[in-house]
Amino acid sequence: MKKIIVVFGATGNLGNRIVRELLKRGAAVRAVVRPATDPEKIGALEKMGTTVEEADLDSVDTLAKASRDAGCVVSALAGLGDVIVDLQKRVLDGAIKAGVPRFIPSDFCTDYTDLVLGENRNFDLRRAFREYIDVSPIQATSIFNGAFADILQYNTPVLNLKEKSIGYWGDKANWPLDFTTMDETAAFTAEVALDEEAPRNLQISSFGVSPTMLWQEVKAATGQDFRLHRLASLADFAQFIKQQRAAYPAGENELYAKWQQGQYMYSMFTTHHTNLANGRYEKLTWTTSADFIKSFVQ
Repeated sequence: MKKIIVVFGATGNLGNRIVRELLKRGAAVRAVVRPATDPEKIGALEKMGTTVEEADLDSVDTLAKASRDAGCVVSALAGLGDVIVDLQKRVLDGAIKAGVPRFIPSDFCTDYTDLVLGENRNFDLRRAFREYIDVSPIQATSIFNGAFADILQYNTPVLNLKEKSIGYWGDKANWPLDFTTMDETAAFTAEVALDEEAPRNLQISSFGVSPTMLWQEVKAATGQDFRLHRLASLADFAQFIKQQRAAYPAGENELYAKWQQGQYMYSMFTTHHTNLANGRYEKLTWTTSADFIKSFVQ
């Protein structure tokens, strides 16, 4: 009999990929969506072979019904406190009420467990939900993938193709930064959802690449010498982010406020993954930094 895996956030970019990878592995996937969800997104999920169930996401009883008979509930939800804390609590309570043994929360980010409270608003929300799930009777597994590799294409200070520059903070020119592609994050998540022995925390990274390594690989791919430069000290960067946040209070209601992007960058340069679980599932393959960079630089 196929294992039933319930996915919340299945219409999102990562959630949709997780559904696809679960189906590849022979799971029976039930995607739980809001009643107002775009019919085209529902149709796309159903065409993949997914069972789609509309549910009142404010009702624990309804969420419990939607999670019936599942071996694992996967949350790929994205949002602020009303989603990452409040909604995920209801989803978790529904899973527990339904007798679901395992839960994968929406912790798809840098491993924040060693970071300082207050340094990253979005990580703090995940930390708040972590405190709730860790006193529940369910077996949880958090998947920490670092940053999604796609951000390297978006002209961030770390790699800016328009300005032909590669930046870093402090003395971290040789500091490995953790990146994982969305597809590889999704494939790993599918394996974890079907793995009844998965531990509480799993760190992954398609590749770790320092600013210096980025400079070398961009030059190998393009023949161009990008400017490798120190942007500021980490202390000055942290102070700048605090000033940005204070000056833009509307950002508290934005998922990716400008200062939040700075907080993500700061986190990448203050912690990295040291206990990778990449080898846990033998059939998975991982993209190298050189191959990923070659896929979009010219």
